[in-house]
Amino acid sequence: MTRPFDSFVMFAEMRTGSNFLEANLNAIPGLACHGEAFNPYFIGKKDQTEMFGVTFADREADPALLLRRMRDRTPGLAGFRYFHDHDPRIFDLVMDDPRCAKIILTRNPLESYVSLKIAQATGQWKLTNPKNLKQAKARFDAAEFTAHLDQMQQAQLRLLRALQLRGQTAFWIDYEDIPDLDVLNGLAAFLGVEGRLDSVDASLTVQNPEPLAEKVTNPAAMEQALARLDRFNLARTPNFEPRRGAAVPGYIAARTAPLLFLPVKGAPVQPILDWFASLGGLEGEFTHKSLRQWRRAHPGHRSFTVLRHPLNRAHHAFCALEQGALSGDLRRQLARLYGIALPAPGQPFTDPAERRTAFLAFLRFLKRNLAGQTSFKTDPAWASQSALLHGFATLQSPDLILREDRLAEGMAFLAAEFGLPAPPPLPPRSAEDALLDTIRDGELEEAARDAYARDYQGLGFYPLR
Repeated sequence: MTRPFDSFVMFAEMRTGSNFLEANLNAIPGLACHGEAFNPYFIGKKDQTEMFGVTFADREADPALLLRRMRDRTPGLAGFRYFHDHDPRIFDLVMDDPRCAKIILTRNPLESYVSLKIAQATGQWKLTNPKNLKQAKARFDAAEFTAHLDQMQQAQLRLLRALQLRGQTAFWIDYEDIPDLDVLNGLAAFLGVEGRLDSVDASLTVQNPEPLAEKVTNPAAMEQALARLDRFNLARTPNFEPRRGAAVPGYIAARTAPLLFLPVKGAPVQPILDWFASLGGLEGEFTHKSLRQWRRAHPGHRSFTVLRHPLNRAHHAFCALEQGALSGDLRRQLARLYGIALPAPGQPFTDPAERRTAFLAFLRFLKRNLAGQTSFKTDPAWASQSALLHGFATLQSPDLILREDRLAEGMAFLAAEFGLPAPPPLPPRSAEDALLDTIRDGELEEAARDAYARDYQGLGFYPLR
């Protein structure tokens, strides 16, 4: 029978029990775990500088060499332990290999934090003889623990997403599961080896079995700090918006200046085009290749974008619908399903009250659309600006983000940085904004905040008055 894997990796962090789990894996016939093979300070274990004939220099030049040697020269199934701060090149190498089994070891973050503090205080990182136990208490530091928690959560989310994108699964095991013989033998079955354990490895001893409150010098402060943590992430704004790419063909560069504009649909664009034209012309219709060539040819360039207030931007999208942006069938569906009563294309609203009623219905539709609760696609014209910025970041984040209400100052700053002529004056306020002024009120603003919570919270927008 062909075994399902050629190798394995144990994803863990400091003080999660990885030494204990490794000892048990090495006790299973057919398995060999080679420690922290890609730790930046050693190879495999402390003070070791070579493994399978691969030196530090060899590993630095080609980390895949050590992976191959480990797999090819180990009888049975070879593996190693990988922490978030180990060689980052290895992460994608093992994740891209479906024949490399993934073991994910977890532990209560508070337990691992306190254990880490005690190990740092005593210098004792593992215990083989209880007589040699060094004891100490940790001092709980709220900011330090928050950073520790965030680091562990980010590592777990990265792993989860990497597995999802590749259609793979992993064997998840918690620190408290390691002494469970049945779980360990289940792990052996997952790895596809015939060997099993008769008993749990007893070479390592739990170092600090006391309750958490007895392992810190300031338990009251710890409890108070933990009470303030948002354990269930209640403050998080869920995001079901479609992920977006970088939209490179829409990027625009000045022909005679090292300026690259990343337009946000529905936000100001024409003032930038007019400025670039005044500088001698513009370039567009980029591909990934031509964009790379432009960047290489313009060292020190600045890339920037312009954001619009969410309420104004939503009204801009609404005006496009008013002018006939959607087909008749879709317009009728908006009216029937969401109460967005639009006039016939080319016949704008004449009654401000009717405009306000339809626009309020549109804002409430946007809230549902951005949450993935409608059958309508999320058009870039009304997608959140946070999502569009995230799309830019998949290739290159803009290094400057301007706001429409301070656009003149932003353009002047860029012109001064490169010694360019002053940008042309901005056009007067648009007719769309003037129409919005006639209907703007607190209810519309609140509906916009509900629809664009990520933009208001993450980008710092405020009510317009």
